[in-house]
This record gives sequence, structure tokens and C-alpha cells, in this order.
Amino acid sequence: MDIDINDIDFDRLRDDLRDYFGSATSFYSNAWADVINVDSCTDMELLNLIDQSNLDIDNYIKYVK
Repeated sequence: MDIDINDIDFDRLRDDLRDYFGSATSFYSNAWADVINVDSCTDMELLNLIDQSNLDIDNYIKYVK
């Protein structure tokens, strides 16, 4: 399935990536750098971060009703 970048909810993806990396801060102090990085990432960089997480891009597609 081809995904149009305009169909992705990047705000929600950014929030979930922040939560994902933030959950590791209790165990790895370096994880704070990942949390901070999420806030400054471009949309394309956020897509690359999905590979480092267990998130599924399909969950961030905006569906029009």
C-alpha cells in the first residue's frame, strides 16, 4: 500500500514516539536524547524513527469519513 505523506497524522505520531522513547528513560539515561530529538524531527525523520520503535505506520493514517 502506498501512503501519501499528507495522510499521516504526524502530531499523533510525534506524541507516541515521545512516549515510546520516554518509557526507556528509567532504564537508559541516554533515552532522553531520543525524546528531545523527536520534538525537533522533520516529518520524514519521524517516519525513519518508526523503524526504531514498535509502532505501526498504518495506525497513523488519517481516514476521511
